[in-house]
Amino acid sequence: MVENEISGAIVDAAYKVHTSLGPGLLESVYETVMDFELRRGKLQVRRQVVIPVVYEGVVLEEGFRTDLIVEDKVIVELKSVEVVHPVHKKQLLTYLRLADKRVGLLINFNVSLIKDGISRVVNSL
Repeated sequence: MVENEISGAIVDAAYKVHTSLGPGLLESVYETVMDFELRRGKLQVRRQVVIPVVYEGVVLEEGFRTDLIVEDKVIVELKSVEVVHPVHKKQLLTYLRLADKRVGLLINFNVSLIKDGISRVVNSL
């Protein structure tokens, strides 16, 4: 499965979750339900994966934690915020670079229409 197919499945799951639950819940709730929905769709999902940071040649294990990694290809960063700021997309791009992944989705569930809360971020590697 390629990144575009995986991204499509993630967007479909986000739509289903948002339609069922609506906006206004905690990110952790959306993370749990997205994990459930993606697994139900037979996708491999890992939650809260620690991605180490290499700083001055030293591997620091507590670099950051991704919300979801789907099929070991797409990082999904979930938000439930009033406004997605440019720094949120930059944060996801940094995650992609550190994890050596190409595609990420930033999904903000705190919107009226989920299509307005989804951003695709690409790491040119």
